[in-house]
Amino acid sequence: MSSAPDPSPGAVWRADEWAVPGVEAVSGDVVGALEAARLLADVARGLAEDPWAYLATLATLGAGDLTAARAAEPHLDAVAILAQAGDPDLGRIGAGPASTFGVYAARAPGATLRVEESTDGPRVSGTKAWCSLPGTVSHALVTVDEGDRPGLYAVPLDHAGVDAQVAGWASLGLRAVSTGPVTFTDVPAVPVGEGSWYLERPGFAWSGIGVAAVWFGGAAAVAGRLLDAAARRTPDQVALVHLGTVDTVLHAALLSLREAARAIAAGEAAGAAGSLVAARTRAVVADACDVVLREVGHGLGPAPLTHDEEHARRVADLTVYLRQHHALRDRAALGGLLLAEEAGR
Repeated sequence: MSSAPDPSPGAVWRADEWAVPGVEAVSGDVVGALEAARLLADVARGLAEDPWAYLATLATLGAGDLTAARAAEPHLDAVAILAQAGDPDLGRIGAGPASTFGVYAARAPGATLRVEESTDGPRVSGTKAWCSLPGTVSHALVTVDEGDRPGLYAVPLDHAGVDAQVAGWASLGLRAVSTGPVTFTDVPAVPVGEGSWYLERPGFAWSGIGVAAVWFGGAAAVAGRLLDAAARRTPDQVALVHLGTVDTVLHAALLSLREAARAIAAGEAAGAAGSLVAARTRAVVADACDVVLREVGHGLGPAPLTHDEEHARRVADLTVYLRQHHALRDRAALGGLLLAEEAGR
């Protein structure tokens, strides 16, 4: 694992303290973001060996632009998953180095996939909910729960049997990341992991930590506006309270991500232990993001939300992106994981 740089005594959550050189922001451009992600494939493949490089890369993307990061993160996750599976041959579905991937693993009532064996290999039919960028990425990894051999499969999205029904998006947050159900009809598929492998592999927990790293990067960029404002004019005590509050929570979030990277590299984040590390890290980072959105909003007032397009879009994007964290339900799950670990001591 490459060591994180020694932080300065100042705001260690500022991007210049941890940003990865050469990882450029692609503002609001999902196609450009996917191209950038494709070029970062080696970082994703090396997740287990150098987890901090992976998490710092995702945080850097998040600090640059959350829409772009939201497009890039699933592709990097897919590359890491395929590497864990031994990089299966995806030639049957036309996937290669130029391909881009989504990861469609959400479960929803009435939306299931079924796999059936045919003379030329597995084929998938059914509906998958909450599929992002189905008309933009070339392929996807999908979880299949029914049929001959349930498990994780790679599928092409340009096949005639794929019908993407992108839903209307009322929110301004992550508006460019089109999301909706996709129906598959007799679509060729390549097995990646059988049965419950997708959920049971160590990297399942690590994927969730990666998403938290993106959140952190976005929150750090939002908080940076508060620090910049304080530098332009002498802050009063209330402004100093806002600054102190965001510094405290973001410092804790950064330390939590670094500790997660250390645990992954040390082999201490597999199985139940990995689930606990991921749940705890996501909770710390999600709480920090909520606090940052509140404190920066209170500290800066309406002006940047109404006159600063980049800031307003970043706040909207982060607000939507954070809802991948299920608030009290995820906190309850964390409590359950902690009790299970204690019982096993």
